[in-house]
Amino acid sequence: MYIISRELLVNEQIDAKKVRLIGSDGEQIGIVTIEDALNRAAAERLDLALVSPQANPPVCKILNYGKYKYEQSKREREARKKQHIVNLKEIRMSPTIEEHDLNTKARHAKKFLEGGDKVKITIRFRGRQIVHSELGKEVLEKMGGMLSEYGKPDSGVQMEGRHMSITYSPIIKGE
Repeated sequence: MYIISRELLVNEQIDAKKVRLIGSDGEQIGIVTIEDALNRAAAERLDLALVSPQANPPVCKILNYGKYKYEQSKREREARKKQHIVNLKEIRMSPTIEEHDLNTKARHAKKFLEGGDKVKITIRFRGRQIVHSELGKEVLEKMGGMLSEYGKPDSGVQMEGRHMSITYSPIIKGE
């Protein structure tokens, strides 16, 4: 069983007898004992880090471990900045919604889709309205026509109890 850790083993944590050593400037030094590798790293006032533990013999590199960890955290921060988190926004309506209200809800949905968020449009049936579920389907189709240039449906219309819903994903420019 292998435990994959993002942390490198450093200096005395390395338990191999012999290692393939890479110098601080990147040149191959060769296969040396762990004591010799630790002495060379100490002479340069740097750390010995286990870079590739699976190799035979394991590969170690002389480097400044504090600087390495700082650079790694900096790369992770940059990667997080470039990520875009997609939120799911829900718009609720009734099957008896009026035209003006429908246009207002469509405007909100367009704004969400342009912002890169997914939109779930839900029709809520109250009382005996559930008998006329085709009215809800008509409203969802009308809304779909208004959103066709901003988003595409993920799947068909779904019934969940007294709720009928459909989810739209934004259309990415260049698709």
